[in-house]
Amino acid sequence: MTADVDRERPGARPGEGPGEGPGEGPGEGPGEGPGEGPGEQPGARPDRGVGEESGGYELFRDDWGIPHLRAADALALARAQGHATALDRAWQLETERHRVLGTSASHLGAEAVDWDRFVRRARIADTARRCFDRLAPETAAWVTAYADGVNEGLAEGAAQAPEFAAVGLAPGRWEPWTPLGVWLSTHILFAGFPTKLWREEVARRLGEDRMTLFATDGPGTAGSNGWLLTGARTATGAPLLAGDPHRFIEDPGVYQQIRLACPEFDVVGLAVPGIPGIAHFGHTGHVAWAITNAMADYQDLYRERLRRTPDGGVEALGPDGWYRAHAHTETIEVAGADPEQVEVIETDRGPVIIGGDPGAGETISLRYPPRVTGDLGFDVLPALLRARTVADVDTALDRWVEPVNVVLAADTAGSTLHRVAGHVPVRPYANRLRVVPAEDPAYAWREGETEPLPRTEVDGPAGIAVMANERGLAAPLGVEFAPPHRARRIRELLGADTDWTPDAQAAVHTDTRLASSRQLLSLLAWAPGLGPAAERLRDRLLRWDRHMDADSTDATLYARLRTDVVHRLAAHPALKGVTGADDPWRSAAYPALFRPWLAAVPRIGYALESLLTVGLLPYEDRLALVAASAEAVAAAADETPPAPWGELHRLSPWQALPDLAPAGSDPEAIRPGVAGDHDCVLSTSSVPGVTDLFARGPAARYVWDLARREDSRWAVPFGASGVPGSAHHRDQTPLWARGALAPVVTDWNLLHRTTPHRTSHHPEETPVMTAAERVAPALRPAVHEQKVEGFGTVRLVPVDPAADAGLLHGWVTEERARFWGMADHTREQVREIYEFVDSLPTHHAYLALRDGVPAALFQTYEPDADPVGECYDVRPGDFGVHLLIAPAEGEGAVRGYTEALLTAFIAFVFSDPAHVRVVVEPDARNEKAIARMVRMGFELGPEIRKPEKTARLAFLTRAALGLA
Repeated sequence: MTADVDRERPGARPGEGPGEGPGEGPGEGPGEGPGEGPGEQPGARPDRGVGEESGGYELFRDDWGIPHLRAADALALARAQGHATALDRAWQLETERHRVLGTSASHLGAEAVDWDRFVRRARIADTARRCFDRLAPETAAWVTAYADGVNEGLAEGAAQAPEFAAVGLAPGRWEPWTPLGVWLSTHILFAGFPTKLWREEVARRLGEDRMTLFATDGPGTAGSNGWLLTGARTATGAPLLAGDPHRFIEDPGVYQQIRLACPEFDVVGLAVPGIPGIAHFGHTGHVAWAITNAMADYQDLYRERLRRTPDGGVEALGPDGWYRAHAHTETIEVAGADPEQVEVIETDRGPVIIGGDPGAGETISLRYPPRVTGDLGFDVLPALLRARTVADVDTALDRWVEPVNVVLAADTAGSTLHRVAGHVPVRPYANRLRVVPAEDPAYAWREGETEPLPRTEVDGPAGIAVMANERGLAAPLGVEFAPPHRARRIRELLGADTDWTPDAQAAVHTDTRLASSRQLLSLLAWAPGLGPAAERLRDRLLRWDRHMDADSTDATLYARLRTDVVHRLAAHPALKGVTGADDPWRSAAYPALFRPWLAAVPRIGYALESLLTVGLLPYEDRLALVAASAEAVAAAADETPPAPWGELHRLSPWQALPDLAPAGSDPEAIRPGVAGDHDCVLSTSSVPGVTDLFARGPAARYVWDLARREDSRWAVPFGASGVPGSAHHRDQTPLWARGALAPVVTDWNLLHRTTPHRTSHHPEETPVMTAAERVAPALRPAVHEQKVEGFGTVRLVPVDPAADAGLLHGWVTEERARFWGMADHTREQVREIYEFVDSLPTHHAYLALRDGVPAALFQTYEPDADPVGECYDVRPGDFGVHLLIAPAEGEGAVRGYTEALLTAFIAFVFSDPAHVRVVVEPDARNEKAIARMVRMGFELGPEIRKPEKTARLAFLTRAALGLA
């Protein structure tokens, strides 16, 4: 659906004749839309095409290779989504499947063992199976259809992906529960539970009072942004929703631009490859939504006490004493090395992920909501696709589980939403901070209880809502949040204008002001006893505009100074217990997988602003430390002048395999240098004190326009294809690097149809799709297709008498369609009539589809071959039409609905130059229909008497429309 389409189909209103609802018989209007194709004449029935078999779908692509899918129903569309994703992202899907199962090391080697061991011990695959088993039946069928589509496309996709041959891997089979496993494995570390291990180490080494020393509104590693402008702030008067999720950037990308269309819905958005539907960022044409990480804490770590039983089993100590814990052993196959054994233990709290050998070191279990409840929230996903209002989105998100998100949403009526969605268990605050004892009942989750989820109003004088991981709406649910700089800067930028457009959002996306530099520069300003070179450095940085622009050498100098300060802090005696040889990341007590959360230098770098402000060092010591850094950086700058920031600050994405791009590929396209830094709105997060490269940044950018969906914008770091060497593998990288956005194309006429794909359904899985079914209207080739501004896309497809008999019978037997003359006809009689019409070379019947949904019956005829030709003097070029509007499917009416369809029909008729004059014949008593004809430019003719009614002729000429 287009963004400005009204929400309801037309409904009956008192006093209306058939022309205002399900229109009357002859004479309710002409048609429009693109012609049926080269060499075809309007009215000619095209050959059958895409979707001839049950389950077929249409695949279109825009100029960026982004897939636009159209199918007969939601199940077929889910299957199509899986199939198309397998074609574009086969290696990525296979990588994710192995990550779910803990089998990555079987082809990637020893470096993948740590991950495989973790997901097996955390029981990710088993949890996914449990959650799948608890899905609503219709959701389970929908997810299964997606997995079936993946399986059908994997072989073809794998044949294009060089990674499979590089590691000697054949694609495996997706199970119905695999998408749930992908979601779990993608987000299991999202809430950052390993940070609790870090706090434990800080408390043990530096003292309990220092536990949160590094967590004062930080660390600044989370960088997602989202904002909503109400109509009071936009040029159109309709809301705008924009933002950019900042995650670890993977190649291929973690988000997939896609369009999913069927008669029930038409949604564009950013899908997660391997997951059906569009979870995080979508626009249905009626309502749009977006999320950021709420920074909530909803996973707990428990310190377990285990003991081995004589028979080799495991017992755990709980609040009620010792009990038998689950335990079994699995084997991890390792390419190029011997297999490894892993013991999987699960206590009443959850799976053991650290330790586990009774009597040999600390043992820690992980408790996370889907493992406890068997619910991953997947029932939300199809509900989001069908959403038409903010209220629909809000209701759907009541069932969201994880990750816990802050959500913004707006619809075409101007309604807005700002809330938190997800599952946060009720338990003591200490659980959020650190590892807690398993046997103490005080730290148990309150069964069946969840924390209330905050929400707030968007509407107000400002007309602005912002979500940027800050300590804001979700503050009651978490411990550590991102610094407030990005949220404040976004509000500052948005507050400067009341005439925002979609294109103007790029200025917000790409803002590079680094507010967190203030404290370090303030200390530099007062640093005592600087030498001449250091003074010049100080003067230069104090004149700097504090923007981390790609061409700025001042930004590079600042980054050098920051790095030196981080290292001097790391060497300071005040932090000796967690740095150097005592750095927790060196500890063998924890799996190597958790080392990024346990490394001191990155912690210091991200918390630098707060460490330089209060709590750690006296003011004089901070001044002296910054002065020493200034001297060192100034001396180095004299020897090696700083390069522009963008030459150092380059993307370093995660890849399962080294880059397999063809020889001679442009390095800039693979590892672009960009502006920004971790506390900028353009949050390209390097690791201060470790590297200027960044692996975390905008994993996508989007602008959802609620006035005109076709004015929406989006971009991803690489491209629509995950196949190295493909034209669309990295074609969006230049856009992304400079902060530009690609248009969201919604006009099917501007898309490129690809070779149709057909899928076959197994009746036992999806009984609604059987091989005997005819082609659904949405999958038939159109004789005409046209975008009607403010209404949607109108497609004219030939009536299939057998397939459409039930639909047409329901329409023509309604009281409001009595002038159609079939009120007492059976379904079989209706089928026979349209089979007769289909046999005539002079008469044709079409279904008019509005955005894929049957909206009207449109018939054309040559008057001199029709009884009406006996009632007036037929001229050469006369062409008659009938229109029957479909019954309403909901309350209310779309203003101008019939006129919009007439606009399309007229264009269709006059697309044939042989047609000179359109002839209509509404019932003479239908004053509203006749008045509508006059408004459209028809000239009234005489009344004529027909067996079924007295009609009023009306004529519309090419000349009247300026087409002569």
